[in-house]
Amino acid sequence: MDRPVLQLAFDLAVAPGAQRIAGVDEAGRGPLAGPVVVAAGVFAPGRTPINGLADSKLLTAERREELYGRIVERALAWHVVSIEVEIIDCINILQATLLGMRQAVEGVMHVATELARIDGNTLPRGLPCPAEAWIGGDGRDRSIMAASILAKVSRDRAMVALHPYWPQYGFDQHKGYSTPAHLAALAEHGPCPHHRRSFAPVRAAMRRDVP
Repeated sequence: MDRPVLQLAFDLAVAPGAQRIAGVDEAGRGPLAGPVVVAAGVFAPGRTPINGLADSKLLTAERREELYGRIVERALAWHVVSIEVEIIDCINILQATLLGMRQAVEGVMHVATELARIDGNTLPRGLPCPAEAWIGGDGRDRSIMAASILAKVSRDRAMVALHPYWPQYGFDQHKGYSTPAHLAALAEHGPCPHHRRSFAPVRAAMRRDVP
């Protein structure tokens, strides 16, 4: 699989005057289970897209769901990419996230996107348009805030959908993050197929499973 090469960028204005900007953000780099999800969203030039946007981490689940509906209704284009555990374990979480970023941007190019504005300080190789990396962008740029909400809501829904199949782990509550309850379930039951075996707590639980 083609591995994106890291490129460092710090608020580089690579396309001044760009009107159709894709905000890009991810959810789920840190959890022990489930996919990493990346979203991109493009809004009409010069329009304040939606009132109440913020970094998804600062919003309640109910507020994120409400804003999600407004975003998908008002965006010129939006695209969500889920990179599953098998790929994360194969190429590592950073490379998996960069792969998702590239695919998310590719998914909104049909509306003549001129610039991708990505939360963080790294850009993947092979993006189909110029790109800027914004450190703390999910608290500074409204298009990135929208992408943050799209990614977070999509990932949370995916983890809730896993719960009926693996109720012993409590995915509907902690969404795969390393809470005490999740770590206790890992210690008791070992990992399921949706756990990231490249992450140290999951590897430790696997070793405990070996007689």
